[in-house]
Amino acid sequence: MLSDIEIAESCKLQDIREIAQKLSLDGDKLELYGKYKAKIDLKEVNPKSKLVLVTAINPTASGEGKTTVSIGLADAMSKIGKKVCLALREPSLGPVFGIKGGAAGGGYAQIVPMSDINLHFTGDLHAITAANNLLCAMIDNHILRGNALKIKQVTFRRCMDMNDRALRDVTLNCDAGVMAGCKSYTRGEGFEITAASEVMAVLCLATDLSDLKKRIGDIVVGLDEDGKFVRARQLKADGAMATLLKDAIKPNLVQTLEGTPAIVHGGPFANIAHGCNSVRATYTAMTLADYTVTEAGFGADLGAEKFLDTKCRIAGIQPDCVVVVATVKALKLHGGADKATLSDENIPALRAGLPNLLKHVENVVKVYNKPCVVAMNRFVTDTRAEIDEVLNACKAAGANAVFCDVFLKGGDGGRELAEEVVKQCAKKSELCFAYDLNDSVEKKVSDVVRNVYGGDGAEFSDEALRKIKALKDNGITGLPVIIAKTQYSLSDDAKKLSRPTGFKIKVRDIIYKGGAGFIVAVAGDIMLMPGLSKTPSAEHIDIDENGNITGLS
Repeated sequence: MLSDIEIAESCKLQDIREIAQKLSLDGDKLELYGKYKAKIDLKEVNPKSKLVLVTAINPTASGEGKTTVSIGLADAMSKIGKKVCLALREPSLGPVFGIKGGAAGGGYAQIVPMSDINLHFTGDLHAITAANNLLCAMIDNHILRGNALKIKQVTFRRCMDMNDRALRDVTLNCDAGVMAGCKSYTRGEGFEITAASEVMAVLCLATDLSDLKKRIGDIVVGLDEDGKFVRARQLKADGAMATLLKDAIKPNLVQTLEGTPAIVHGGPFANIAHGCNSVRATYTAMTLADYTVTEAGFGADLGAEKFLDTKCRIAGIQPDCVVVVATVKALKLHGGADKATLSDENIPALRAGLPNLLKHVENVVKVYNKPCVVAMNRFVTDTRAEIDEVLNACKAAGANAVFCDVFLKGGDGGRELAEEVVKQCAKKSELCFAYDLNDSVEKKVSDVVRNVYGGDGAEFSDEALRKIKALKDNGITGLPVIIAKTQYSLSDDAKKLSRPTGFKIKVRDIIYKGGAGFIVAVAGDIMLMPGLSKTPSAEHIDIDENGNITGLS
């Protein structure tokens, strides 16, 4: 079989204006970035379409194919006659050159132009990085030149769209040199990856340019001598930062291999941020199509929880159906099977791993009160006995499971899945939440652990409790919580696979994101700046003298 990039490069793309016409989108609403990419500048939105959220089990080394299923499902829905639009996240260069690779799907279920999307695309992430670091520069400049705001502690950090563990902790030397009236100072800081930055979250949650500017102004940069929050607005940084983001806030229109419209915009990670594409992109897709297919990052305990408990609350939307993606191989890994034997029938390992899938289904159906469909990416090695085991277990849990072949067959391999999703979307359901916004931070975090993770609550470090008290002292209440933890387990311990019980997560830090409008609880050993693996994907990516790229997937 051809590689992902070979498939993508062999595809004949349609002019992006033709793709826009499928959404009844006039040319004057497009800002062209060549023939195959465009920004959408839609001034008024009316979100009305059915919304399908695609999520997954906790990821494993075998891969589950959540983005691939999202794309294949949209293509399949188009094939059965539905007016559909994808709404996906933008890839980050960190994972592209790290271990995960790109985020444009795979096989015959991809968004294109694949190489552009996985690399610089339309420059959104670079604009976010620039805006973030402009604020950092203005903070240090303000302190250096007299510190009129009496900033005592800086909490806002620089960012970069690359995995670089050497930047986790750095020392800044703000040397004034010979400039009169200036005083040098040194302080410790560290970088976050751009996908984890608050500016990324702000861009993804802003409804328009005015809202974006307001949210930027609300960003907390540090504490003053009285323990009060100092915000970006007080540094007069909000106008310039919003100016840098004037184009980045506009969603990007591309297409699938089969010509289905795809809006790709915003890329926060679900393990260390809120894991969803932009509200503006989702609104736009829901305005232009009858069905919108979107995804949330990593497993349902991360991306889906944050989509449902945070994004839905902020945006005033809710999904009509939730799709949980899994594979037989991944479930066997959760059940303790050796990676080298995943092609062999192993019913005991499958049964031991199925509880991970069933917990996510249980959350969708019982915690959030939404119809659920299980999408099983089919492998030729899946046996009849293994397939029946999955089908029967999912049915007993209140969800139909559908085996699909979108990787090999594109939309044609997802027709059964599309029909089941359309059927479930017709059901009436009202979204419930995992916690009450008015409860304390401690209770909200513990409720997520109990209701979504299946654990016994949370323990908080002294530092986390100190920061929670500071929030209370500053009158900050009623905000959603974002839990940053490992993606590999329902717990905060990556080694606890399947469906662990009897655990508590350990919250070591609390970060207030004033512009985004949520509170981050950092659990376990999760890092806000990832590092490269022993053999990063970058070692296999190359380009020849004719501009042909290899190794990108």
